[in-house]
Amino acid sequence: MAIKPKYVKQLATLLLEQYPQSFNTDFETNKENVTKLTNVESKGVRNRIAGYITRKKAGSAASA
Repeated sequence: MAIKPKYVKQLATLLLEQYPQSFNTDFETNKENVTKLTNVESKGVRNRIAGYITRKKAGSAASA
Protein backbone atom coordinates (compact mmCIF):
# COMPACT_ATOMS: atom_id res chain seq x y z
CA MET A 1 0.00 0.00 0.00
CA ALA A 2 1.32 3.42 -0.96
CA ILE A 3 1.75 6.14 1.64
CA LYS A 4 -0.57 9.04 0.91
CA PRO A 5 0.85 12.57 1.04
CA LYS A 6 -0.22 14.68 4.02
CA TYR A 7 -2.15 17.15 1.84
CA VAL A 8 -4.29 14.34 0.38
CA LYS A 9 -5.26 13.14 3.86
CA GLN A 10 -5.88 16.66 5.15
CA LEU A 11 -8.10 17.68 2.24
CA ALA A 12 -10.00 14.38 2.28
CA THR A 13 -10.63 14.69 6.02
CA LEU A 14 -11.79 18.28 5.60
CA LEU A 15 -14.20 17.28 2.81
CA LEU A 16 -15.57 14.40 4.89
CA GLU A 17 -16.17 16.74 7.83
CA GLN A 18 -17.85 19.46 5.77
CA TYR A 19 -19.78 17.30 3.28
CA PRO A 20 -20.31 13.84 4.84
CA GLN A 21 -23.51 13.21 2.86
CA SER A 22 -21.72 13.81 -0.47
CA PHE A 23 -19.50 10.73 -0.25
CA ASN A 24 -20.06 6.98 -0.13
CA THR A 25 -18.14 3.77 -0.88
CA ASP A 26 -18.31 4.25 -4.69
CA PHE A 27 -15.07 5.65 -6.12
CA GLU A 28 -16.66 7.08 -9.29
CA THR A 29 -19.25 9.06 -7.30
CA ASN A 30 -16.60 10.31 -4.90
CA LYS A 31 -14.37 11.34 -7.82
CA GLU A 32 -17.16 13.49 -9.28
CA ASN A 33 -17.91 15.07 -5.91
CA VAL A 34 -14.25 15.89 -5.26
CA THR A 35 -14.16 17.61 -8.67
CA LYS A 36 -17.28 19.64 -7.81
CA LEU A 37 -16.23 20.59 -4.28
CA THR A 38 -12.57 21.48 -4.83
CA ASN A 39 -10.43 23.44 -7.26
CA VAL A 40 -7.67 20.81 -7.51
CA GLU A 41 -6.44 20.90 -11.10
CA SER A 42 -4.41 17.69 -11.12
CA LYS A 43 -6.42 14.63 -12.14
CA GLY A 44 -4.04 12.35 -10.24
CA VAL A 45 -4.38 14.30 -7.00
CA ARG A 46 -8.19 14.38 -7.33
CA ASN A 47 -8.20 10.62 -7.82
CA ARG A 48 -5.97 10.10 -4.78
CA ILE A 49 -8.29 12.22 -2.65
CA ALA A 50 -11.35 10.35 -3.94
CA GLY A 51 -9.64 7.01 -3.33
CA TYR A 52 -8.69 7.96 0.21
CA ILE A 53 -12.27 9.09 0.92
CA THR A 54 -13.63 5.84 -0.55
CA ARG A 55 -11.29 3.79 1.61
CA LYS A 56 -12.21 5.76 4.75
CA LYS A 57 -15.94 5.34 4.03
CA ALA A 58 -15.55 1.62 3.35
CA GLY A 59 -13.61 1.21 6.61
CA SER A 60 -16.22 3.10 8.64
CA ALA A 61 -19.03 1.09 7.03
CA ALA A 62 -17.29 -2.20 7.89
CA SER A 63 -16.75 -1.23 11.51
CA ALA A 64 -20.31 0.06 11.97
